[in-house]
Amino acid sequence: MRNERSVQVQAKHQKKFEKGYPLIFKEAIVNADSLKEEGVILRLEDEKGQFLAKGYYGRQNKGFGWVLSQNENETIDLDFFVRKIQTALHHRESFFNDPTTTAFRIVNGEGDGLGGLTIDYYDGYYLINWYSEGVYSFKHAVIGALKQLVDFKGIYEKKRFDAKGQYVEDDDFVAGERGEFPLIVKENGVNFAVYLNEGAMVGVFLDQRPVRKLIRDEYAKGKTVLNTFSYTGAFSVFAVEGGAVHTTSVDLANRSLNKTIEQFSVNGIDYEEQNILVMDVFKYFKYAVKKNLSFDMVILDPPSFARSKKHTFSAAKDYKDLLKDAISITEDNGIIVASTNYSGYDMKKFKGFVDQAFKETNGRYQLLEEFTLPEDFRTIKEFREGNYLKVVFIKKVK
Repeated sequence: MRNERSVQVQAKHQKKFEKGYPLIFKEAIVNADSLKEEGVILRLEDEKGQFLAKGYYGRQNKGFGWVLSQNENETIDLDFFVRKIQTALHHRESFFNDPTTTAFRIVNGEGDGLGGLTIDYYDGYYLINWYSEGVYSFKHAVIGALKQLVDFKGIYEKKRFDAKGQYVEDDDFVAGERGEFPLIVKENGVNFAVYLNEGAMVGVFLDQRPVRKLIRDEYAKGKTVLNTFSYTGAFSVFAVEGGAVHTTSVDLANRSLNKTIEQFSVNGIDYEEQNILVMDVFKYFKYAVKKNLSFDMVILDPPSFARSKKHTFSAAKDYKDLLKDAISITEDNGIIVASTNYSGYDMKKFKGFVDQAFKETNGRYQLLEEFTLPEDFRTIKEFREGNYLKVVFIKKVK
């Protein structure tokens, strides 16, 4: 039986937990610094000792743990995880029945009642991301539940619970058979080469699936496309598949060159006809202005925070200026696809950056489309910051 500890919630925060708020944060707990044992079950109580919720202690960059149940008598054991994951799988049933897409999320943390972990599916392989030592202490129960519920080729894991939430180097293989990598998965009929055994990044961000599809199906035909912070070139591949006449992919990471070449190649696209640059994106903007380069579509999908030798980018502070750079090299009536995964502001504020950027450049614009997380990335209304993705398609009006 796992240790359980009663902790008192500060009076001003009690209503949040009564209403189903899932994140256990330091400021909510009386004497939070006394918590030491990762994975201990926390019984959250009000000042009178009345039950509020039950969760676990697990420190990560977001907080001190997650609520798992609002049922005082529920035991957090193998059966608990079987029930939670079974429900999560049920919500993704349509994905398993779609042969054109073989990579998607089956457990999205607090959206599926399991804050602190995610599970992704890659054509028969399952990848678990653990975000604290606390949630990792449930490893045997989580993997036991998966083994009961699904037929799998193999199970891999990523430990992301050092002090800054970064990846912990280790052998990522857990159970089943080791995969042969790259593993080729499909997304709306397009191939992706993924690696479940090469550190934190597997090769594609699954949350952008509807955005990539729309670029291919509605926006790319006949366009010149600039894909910035391009990672492995996924947006560029979909643009070419949609009839783009040329793509330029720019990313500072050295690995991006070979990874992007690989993604083009597994789709039978001649990468030598595309432009792939290992370069600071902000330096590229200056270069493009100097050379009078412009594009019909510019894609902005930066990390929340990035640092190069000469530039530091923060989505919290600098996105407006990034948009101004993009506006300067977008053709009249061209499209800017602006995206951020920063959870610290909402869609309204993000659109405000768009408005400010065009006003400061004396430009006009029209918002055409907007996206948040797709349906396999389930979220709950009690935790709005969990719906972190914000994407807008902007037309630069002549």
